Amino acid sequence: MKMSKNSRVRVPIWFVFVAFSVFISSFNAVSAESVLTLDHSNFTDAVAKHSFIVVEFYAPWCGHCKSLAPEYEKAASVLVNNDPPVILAKVDANEEANKELLVNTMLEKQVGPASAEITSAEDASNLISGNKIYIVGVFPDFAGEEYQNFTAAAEKMRADYDFAHTKDAKFLPRGDAVKGPIIRLFKPFDELSVDFQDFHVDALEKFVEEASVPTVTIFNKDPNNHPFVIKFFNSPNAKAMLFLNFSDEAADSFKSKLQEVAESYKGKGISFLIGDLEASQGAFQYFGLKEEQVPLVVIQENDGEKYLKPNDGKVNPYRKSEPIPEVNNEPVKVVVADTLNEFVNSGKNVLLEFYAPWCGHCQKLAPILEEVAISFQGDENVVIAKIDATANDIPSGVFDVKGYPTLYFKSADGNIVQYEGDRTKEDLIQFIQKSGKTEENETEESKTDEVPVKDEL
Repeated sequence: MKMSKNSRVRVPIWFVFVAFSVFISSFNAVSAESVLTLDHSNFTDAVAKHSFIVVEFYAPWCGHCKSLAPEYEKAASVLVNNDPPVILAKVDANEEANKELLVNTMLEKQVGPASAEITSAEDASNLISGNKIYIVGVFPDFAGEEYQNFTAAAEKMRADYDFAHTKDAKFLPRGDAVKGPIIRLFKPFDELSVDFQDFHVDALEKFVEEASVPTVTIFNKDPNNHPFVIKFFNSPNAKAMLFLNFSDEAADSFKSKLQEVAESYKGKGISFLIGDLEASQGAFQYFGLKEEQVPLVVIQENDGEKYLKPNDGKVNPYRKSEPIPEVNNEPVKVVVADTLNEFVNSGKNVLLEFYAPWCGHCQKLAPILEEVAISFQGDENVVIAKIDATANDIPSGVFDVKGYPTLYFKSADGNIVQYEGDRTKEDLIQFIQKSGKTEENETEESKTDEVPVKDEL
């Protein structure tokens, strides 16, 4: 894949699958340190080797990855240290030799009927396992509007869920022996099965999505819980997360109380999770938490604001930040979340790089930024700075960081613009001089303001 000098490392959203399941998507490249690069030569071996693997088929030109990238990064940061590990991989579907992989993978899931018929208790036992979601339609006859809508919904959702249909509910492992038509969703948590009777396709889809999420998601080392943890972190809902040591004698009391609270907030746009300290190291790293703080509650609103550990009924927004540097006298200033406002609102012209330590393009840009900063050392109106966007919370309402490196410029008069030009020393200097109020262009302006006086004598 050819990369221009302005190429960025992109990070797409992710989902976890057991064994051989594969997610088909269209995203751009990700860090080589965290994501396996697969192609037609190593795909089969890699998928067979790992118990939990996400494979993305992406197109480098796809625009959707730009908006989805931050969500992927959040989720990846949480589960990167999971035990057992969840492996992320990518395949460039634009490459001709890889297209057969995409077709074969899609066919494996899409071939055959979207819903399997259950004609005996043995059929049901073989299909409906105790650790996955299964949706079964019960119908007096396989005809009519309800049955047609059920099969239509199954066709739409077959990539993510398994469907079956039967004429006799007595074959099913749980629930009453109803005549139908009715939809019964089996799940390995909460009430284990739930019935639904609205056969409009949209309503059925919504029911499946909502019923297939635990009231409280358990984040521990049990691999059967991993798909639900993924779903939790990908949800657009606000999130309430309780982290504690599951081996603590008070753990059951905490779990019971959180379950009670979650039940009262069902359907109100809040998702709940309880995480074991031992399995949540990735989450602790992402949120900037310490083990000695448990038990603790983190609340993350839809806008990304996080709130940590209530005290006296008042909760202030929690912000992950690296320590403020004791010494910050290098040409390129180091910014952390706790000093971001101070730098950005300093009344100076600030060029700020959002980078990731593992990003090759960021490493290439580092010496160039150093040269730019040195060239402006005599101008107190200009600041060149950088912030590690993986270790510090970034206000999404101000800065739109979808890949690395991302450069923003805030002029002394308050205008904020994203720099999209070439990342060369000359281009960056020219941009700063043109966009900001520097000593150099102030001098030029004063010269043009001088009106020559004509000598009449």
